[in-house]
Amino acid sequence: MAEFPGVEPVRNEALPLTADAVVIGAGMVGAAIAAALAATGRRVLVVDRSGPLGGTTAGGEGNILVSDKLPGPELTLALRSVALWRERAAELGGFEFEAKGGVVVAHDQAQLALLLELGERQRAAGVEVRPLDPDGLRAAEPRIAPGLAGGAFYPQDSQVQPMKAALAFLSRARHDGARVVGGADVLALERGAGGEVAALVTSQGRVTAPVVVNAAGPWSGEVANRLGTPVPVWPRRGRILVTEPLPAGVIGHKVYEADYVGAVASDSAALQCSAVVEGTASGTVLIGSSRDAAGFSAAPDPAALAEMARRAVGLFPFLAAVRAIRSYTGFRPASPDHLPVIGPDAEVPGLFHATGHEGAGIGLAPATAELITALVAGTTPAVDPAPFAPGRFAKEVIADAH
Repeated sequence: MAEFPGVEPVRNEALPLTADAVVIGAGMVGAAIAAALAATGRRVLVVDRSGPLGGTTAGGEGNILVSDKLPGPELTLALRSVALWRERAAELGGFEFEAKGGVVVAHDQAQLALLLELGERQRAAGVEVRPLDPDGLRAAEPRIAPGLAGGAFYPQDSQVQPMKAALAFLSRARHDGARVVGGADVLALERGAGGEVAALVTSQGRVTAPVVVNAAGPWSGEVANRLGTPVPVWPRRGRILVTEPLPAGVIGHKVYEADYVGAVASDSAALQCSAVVEGTASGTVLIGSSRDAAGFSAAPDPAALAEMARRAVGLFPFLAAVRAIRSYTGFRPASPDHLPVIGPDAEVPGLFHATGHEGAGIGLAPATAELITALVAGTTPAVDPAPFAPGRFAKEVIADAH
């Protein structure tokens, strides 16, 4: 486990005997929730079986996107989260927040028509989007391949360095009195006489608390089973290629193919690739994306990486002469209906879930934290929580997921 001064816990530190709320998971979603709950004056404990950034957050790109969201509840949550990210960047800073905007590319006129139709529906829901003809596409990204039909520009799309962002939220939580303990594997949930949360049992000990939040990412399904209340969340694997550092500004936006939106919404377990290309503050270029369902296997897949590289070169031909220096694999928490699972457990009072964001966890983290904090406090949330309710799944759906 990497060392993060000022945030990383002592692995064998004894748990406190009591807390007002325990957050399971020290990734981006758990960190944001811990910071939001601690800001209300609650005594917050974050437990993680490895430690901060040991899972999905370290395997992500740091995307904050509205462009890939279809009109509906997730887009509403994403728009709220974009606003909150801007506030947090001004308040906390230090995590490479870039409001760079996104460019979605259509290869032909049929794709372009579908993309522009989607843009109109997104605009009606509050998204800022501007159509791009071939000249506009070239003006936005001068190095892009010739012959593309056009695209759309989404100025609200942004990016952060996900590990730095999670650490910033954990640091704020600790500043407000939260404790973060690694090496604490969740074992069971103890309930009171009315079935409510009474205590969380971990490999480091037992903590009495009236509120427990399951924010364990792709491991949330397993954690929910240990807590005695199944939730249909499983891992969906993704891979990222990283290039050698390049001069600043060679790719100015997040740029991706229009068919990426379809891959996000697909139910297929098979490998799917579409080009997603963006520069970072350090000069490297991140190349995605791939999606498949293969459990927690991180086995190398040269064919998938080659397809990602091929499609990226199709968008930016100059990348053919650029070296890829490494790749990494991440696991994203997927749900049956592609919506996050956020809110109180249907069976256990005091237990909340914040998971199922798949590849959008970084972007949706602040709004998820705001929603959970309102539900814990019993106040009216800024976003309607009903579409994300953990109890929305039929028993058959939950059984199939396990």
